[in-house]
Amino acid sequence: MPAELDPAALAPPVQTAKRPLVLLSNDDGYASRGIRALFDALSSWADVVMVAPESEQSASSHSLSLHHPLRARAVEKNVFAIDGTPADCVYVALHAGTRFLPRWPDLVCSGINRGLNLGQDAFYSGTVAAAREGALRGIPAIASSAHPKGELPRFAERTSLLARALFDATKDTAVPRPGPSVSRSTPLLNLNFPQAWNGEIRRTRLGARVYEEVIDVRLDPRGREYMWLGGPGVHHDPEPGTDTDAYDEGAASVTPLILDLTRANDDGLAEQLLEKIAGI
Repeated sequence: MPAELDPAALAPPVQTAKRPLVLLSNDDGYASRGIRALFDALSSWADVVMVAPESEQSASSHSLSLHHPLRARAVEKNVFAIDGTPADCVYVALHAGTRFLPRWPDLVCSGINRGLNLGQDAFYSGTVAAAREGALRGIPAIASSAHPKGELPRFAERTSLLARALFDATKDTAVPRPGPSVSRSTPLLNLNFPQAWNGEIRRTRLGARVYEEVIDVRLDPRGREYMWLGGPGVHHDPEPGTDTDAYDEGAASVTPLILDLTRANDDGLAEQLLEKIAGI
């Protein structure tokens, strides 16, 4: 369990005049190589505050810790660790006044995740959820993930360039803080780099990854049953325009995600169901 916070260590970081402020998180933990590389890359043009999980929180999705308290500690200047989920980290950083951030951030970046978040991984990923938590508050956000054997410094540099471009594209329309209602069109980008990246970045949509769905049931030394979820295998079929196809062809992918999950056209199914139960 992390040590108690030193209030002096949590003084708001010094804000350099006219530099954007980026809130950085992930789901691999504050000490991961990916988040450290991205912290350095973003710091070339922005003030960066890292608020990230104390330990790995992969596949935690958008979970918030509502039933137990959270503890935080100052690791070093502008770097904080919280014993919660990625969404917890962004939520706490945004709503704790100036305890972690000197002001409302211009961007939220998450990653670089150790491993890809393609297709339906976006629903399970804590990396994507950290970025989504920012976007839900009206802050443009990027989630960045990469093959663990790829060139991390190169991925961090390109993620930083994309983040800078996103800031430039949104800075004139951004609001200091969200009002009573936050736009559901706030940009949320899911970026993925293959191992042997050919330098191309494509605009894509989510593909479909099929995992080996396995429940491995075992007995502990005392004869009690326990289970491991998920198998090691995963595959996907060719599907032009998807992030999985880009991966197969050595290209990085940028997939714009949406906050409004409403299905635009369900062929009248909802209306049909409501008619059937009307008057019952």
